[in-house]
Amino acid sequence: MDDLADLYQEIILAHNKRPHNEGILDPRTHDAEGYNPLCGDRLVIHARQDPAGKLEAVQFSGEGCAISRASASMMTDAVKGLSGDELRKKAQQILEYLTAREAPPALDLAEYGDLAALSGVRKFPARIKCATLAWHTLLAALAGKEQVSTEEA
Repeated sequence: MDDLADLYQEIILAHNKRPHNEGILDPRTHDAEGYNPLCGDRLVIHARQDPAGKLEAVQFSGEGCAISRASASMMTDAVKGLSGDELRKKAQQILEYLTAREAPPALDLAEYGDLAALSGVRKFPARIKCATLAWHTLLAALAGKEQVSTEEA
């Protein structure tokens, strides 16, 4: 089990050090700023949906801790190409996993890829809002909200 925890930590550190899809997307159809007042993380999610609702591109910008940046990086990889309903389902699945009262089994690495590394965050309840920030912000952007806070989500 320690080997898996080490792997998850390495994945999070790698996404923080070299985040995927970091930058300001142009052109874009949606933007929202997310804020976590507990640790000061502030991310902006930039997204572009095609007329059918498929997410063509998504990027993030802003400042945050390693977990919030890594989660944003992994999220952008995981949702690109999904339709609105598929995207909301994926986001809700991750949010429910991270915030469930009773610890569910760890996410399967083969099925979830790098997102499985978020399983390790559950061991640190104070950091769960760091991991959920990008996901809440993406959902806010797609709902037309300009801002969201982890205290509201």
